[in-house]
Amino acid sequence: MAIELFGFTIGRKEKEKVLPSFAPPVTDDGSQVLPPAAGAYGTYLDLEGTTKNEIDLVYRYRNMSVFPETELAVDDIVNEAIITSAGVSPVALELGDLNLSDKIKDKIRKEFNEIIRLLDFKNQAYDIFRKWYVEGRLYYHIIIDPNEIRSGIQELRALDATKIKKIKQLDDGRRGHDGTITQTAITAHEYYVYSEGGLQQRAAPTIKIAPDSICYAHSGLLDEQRKMILSHLHKAIKPLNQLRMLEDATVIYRITRAPERRIFYIDVGNLPRMKAEQYLRDIMSRYKNKLVYNSETGEVTDDRRHQSMLEDYWLPRREGGKGTEITTLPGGENLGQLDDVEYFQKKLYKSLNVPISRLESDTGFSLGRESEITRDELKFSKFINRLQLRFSTLFNDLLEKQLILKGVIAKEDWVKINENISYQFAEDSHYREVKESEMMAGRLNLLRDAEDQIGKYLSKEWVRKNILHQDEDDIESIDKQIKQEAKEEEGGEGEEGEGGEEGGYGNYGGQSAQMGNPAVN
Repeated sequence: MAIELFGFTIGRKEKEKVLPSFAPPVTDDGSQVLPPAAGAYGTYLDLEGTTKNEIDLVYRYRNMSVFPETELAVDDIVNEAIITSAGVSPVALELGDLNLSDKIKDKIRKEFNEIIRLLDFKNQAYDIFRKWYVEGRLYYHIIIDPNEIRSGIQELRALDATKIKKIKQLDDGRRGHDGTITQTAITAHEYYVYSEGGLQQRAAPTIKIAPDSICYAHSGLLDEQRKMILSHLHKAIKPLNQLRMLEDATVIYRITRAPERRIFYIDVGNLPRMKAEQYLRDIMSRYKNKLVYNSETGEVTDDRRHQSMLEDYWLPRREGGKGTEITTLPGGENLGQLDDVEYFQKKLYKSLNVPISRLESDTGFSLGRESEITRDELKFSKFINRLQLRFSTLFNDLLEKQLILKGVIAKEDWVKINENISYQFAEDSHYREVKESEMMAGRLNLLRDAEDQIGKYLSKEWVRKNILHQDEDDIESIDKQIKQEAKEEEGGEGEEGEGGEEGGYGNYGGQSAQMGNPAVN
């Protein structure tokens, strides 16, 4: 059995079994699919159009993230997903019901802590998650020592998303003399193309990188053709552009309509058109030029009022109408109305799945009862959980490579244990305590209400599983604790009592107090 990582082969190499199929393998990771027999340099030139569009998207996402309203929404999302506190890691490894020895589990936890150290996740968790959320993708170069492969990953180096691209080279199997496929076995050879100067520059040199040398974590969102990875900011592009244009239009309208303007009706009598215009210009010039005497210097200066000339209107008036008249054109009357701007602000927040209440600064934050949480906050919480689950692919990929390099597990064993490995992100401690205490109080209230029905319509086991939400492990552990406490109270002598036999109903209050982390359906 051989293991191929980072271009190196560990052990004896065996031929990989490929099953016949008329369709290439599908992995929704936004990689560029190339036809068979495409060259290395031709590959890069063929990618120019698609890669350029994807790179432009990354630049657009970065530009969007610095807009004030978008930045506030992104900060709310990242702050909810990543909880940092002194001395506590933002994420922990949960092995669950993993069917491995305690020794192997300890090794897996140790290697996971090493991955967290290499990422500097305790200090850089906010920046790493924010970059992944904004750009929709993360690339890390996995650096190892070729002379000491068993020493594992030595460094994780972050890569710019505009300089690297994943490629899939298709192989359509064997063909007959007439060009038809005789044995359909379409496979895909994967690799990465990297350019230090950026993939947008045609003349920039590119290098081909083995897929195992790169850790690639993306948002999982694809465009309609399923060829490009999109960021979670993509659906906010239109609302943000509308908000920008409306704000610019509002500012322009306020600047142009805020001041009051004067309208000068100048009586030009029966003067011909040319002379009437000249007369009007002379009046305007006399109004514009104002001689001012400076008492300090003794000079007479000409004070020109150009701004007033631009703001006022001068109109000629023929003989037979009114004489010279000066009236006032009022400014805008709806300058204080921002309903349209607020509408698009709310639309922007909705597109980012952020509750509208967070947009209003005068809205207080309540840590009251769990049942009083609004539907928008509940939906937002589920959205954060989905983001955390998707982001965990970063740890999964790195942990897999680290365990295989260190020889903790074999490559084929990872597929079996992968489903039982999860990652628990830190939560706000005060909010979690309030939530758990409210749930426990509600269960105990239900337990008191059902006291008269136990043994008549409800069994003790049903009450423990459906009201107290205790699983088999909790029941077994609590029963042991009750028996031990009964022995201690009786001085190690006598019977264990009815409560110790099956965890009687009279001890439910003590059982609930012993539950450190009750299982919740």
